[in-house]
Amino acid sequence: MSTTINEGSTMEAKAQARFVRVTPMKARRVVDLIRGKRVPEAVALMRFAPQSASEPVLKVLNSAVANARFSADQTGTAFDETALVVSAAYVDEGPTMKRFRPRAQGRASRINKRTSHITVKVSAVPTTTKGGAR
Repeated sequence: MSTTINEGSTMEAKAQARFVRVTPMKARRVVDLIRGKRVPEAVALMRFAPQSASEPVLKVLNSAVANARFSADQTGTAFDETALVVSAAYVDEGPTMKRFRPRAQGRASRINKRTSHITVKVSAVPTTTKGGAR
């Protein structure tokens, strides 16, 4: 869990799931859907996305929101989940498990079982007033 509050009163929280058994390419397809979106919209997208990688990404997103709620409680600031935006979301490649499968004529071929590290950062968007400085 990592949360920071800057001088500009913008709250940021991060959650990370490591060694998830989904390939990074498939997870990146799902993570690209939610980057830059508001949290309620991103949760709805992940809940109804047909990809199998959407379940662990949804868990990480919910964890980041919970981390933001926790840090808001710690600092005594007001918390509004609808004001949060997915500021950064990325997938790094984890270690690859190497397995072997028997093939024809006594040969063996390698099967790579890839893992991912999924990271989601949410931050509060400062509310802007109409007619302010341009």
